[in-house]
Amino acid sequence: MSQIQNKAKSRTAVWLYPETMKRMDDMLEKDNVKNRSEFIEKALQFYMSYLNSEGSTEYLSKVIVSAMQGLLRETESRHSGNLFRLSVEMSMMMNILAAGLEISDEDLRKLRGRCVNEVKKTKGKISMEEAVKFQQGFEE
Repeated sequence: MSQIQNKAKSRTAVWLYPETMKRMDDMLEKDNVKNRSEFIEKALQFYMSYLNSEGSTEYLSKVIVSAMQGLLRETESRHSGNLFRLSVEMSMMMNILAAGLEISDEDLRKLRGRCVNEVKKTKGKISMEEAVKFQQGFEE
């Protein structure tokens, strides 16, 4: 691409359907280009790379990696926010329960160990029904 930029550009006429022009104009900002000429230049470079088997693999690989990195950043951000909100809610729930319960340090330690084992065994799929059965003395 840098070799092309070092040369003077030539003017050519392009005939496009009105719908195509509208779609292109709508995408100028999304593609981060200043004008139709830049957009068409980038589109042609992409399409020519796509047609050329050597160039398409290299170019598309970069595009795919870039898109995946963006998706991963978005997913990480969403998960971080959700984990934070969940942690706040759990902290509130634990403080409300702690204020109303009288539980010894020993019982709390045993319960934590049981819960760790249960979460490992069920791979995190805990159920309220099982917790109620345990608390009522109907342990499996």
